[in-house]
Amino acid sequence: MRVDLFDFELPAELIAQRPAEPRDAARLLDLSGPGVVDREVRDLPSLLRAGDLLIVNDTRVLPARLRGRRESGGRVEALLLRPLTADRWHAFVKPAKRLAVGARLAFGDALSATVGGQRPDGSLELVFDRAGDALRTAIEQTGAVPLPPYIRGGTADARDLADYQTMFAQHEGSVAAPTAGLHFTPALMGALSAAGIRRAAITLHVGAGTFQPVRVEDTDAHVMHSEWAELSPATARAIADTRAAGGRVVAVGTTVLRVLESVARLHDGALPAWQGETDLFIVPGFRFRAVDLLLTNFHLPRSTLFMLVSAFAGPERMKAAYAHAVAARYRFYSYGDCCLLAR
Repeated sequence: MRVDLFDFELPAELIAQRPAEPRDAARLLDLSGPGVVDREVRDLPSLLRAGDLLIVNDTRVLPARLRGRRESGGRVEALLLRPLTADRWHAFVKPAKRLAVGARLAFGDALSATVGGQRPDGSLELVFDRAGDALRTAIEQTGAVPLPPYIRGGTADARDLADYQTMFAQHEGSVAAPTAGLHFTPALMGALSAAGIRRAAITLHVGAGTFQPVRVEDTDAHVMHSEWAELSPATARAIADTRAAGGRVVAVGTTVLRVLESVARLHDGALPAWQGETDLFIVPGFRFRAVDLLLTNFHLPRSTLFMLVSAFAGPERMKAAYAHAVAARYRFYSYGDCCLLAR
């Protein structure tokens, strides 16, 4: 399928640079019925039904951007991707071409690393001067929130430490927030609970591939990045109970949808407890078997996420919805507004 079929024009001024305050005051484009209705996130309890199950991603964003210097001189910037051992991380480092195996890097006064290996994709393996909890603490103290480049050039400040973390965050491991979850507040969760809507969680640690553009002209040639995920026994039971009672499964974000549909694809439509790597790439024509409704932000042109929502709600319907969102001045991307889609 041609990638240019998923292109659209987006004025730069519609890219949100800060989240709405309060978070549940963000706008919500409601496509859960036959029409297109402008609402707010705080209207969600009236859009769902008693007995529905809201599933969130409880991953926590790591302050994974480290800035420092080479021992031989010159600045470097590392984006930590995932731990390999207690003291070794897979990372993107700039400028990688100037870093040979054995090169030493200093990140501030408290943390240093040695280049332990190079990978074919240009990424590196960094071996740090400490391990385990001591290394995690040093990263927390030294690192910055890895904002995507379309938010203030990727430069985070003190506000982003809270703004770029969902209220559900528990399990550390992401380099990007599951942004649909950013819209929720304790007040909204209380209203959802009062309306008989339950909550469960999956974990998917969002990788740096979420920032990577689709560089091919046909979707068949795109290689999807792999991410670690888990569907717990408790969430599997909650889904089964919801289905048995006639309720709907509502995915908060594309990360949740990808986990549930990955598990369903592996188990012929069933959703047992599971953990592992998923590289599921969803384009129009995909057979959905796990998710009934999707709450998601507005995504980049030509991105795998816009392809996913086009598959879920229909390509023409999503093109028309995005055109409406642009005309109505909705705010786009990570800190922006959202839409509610029916399968």
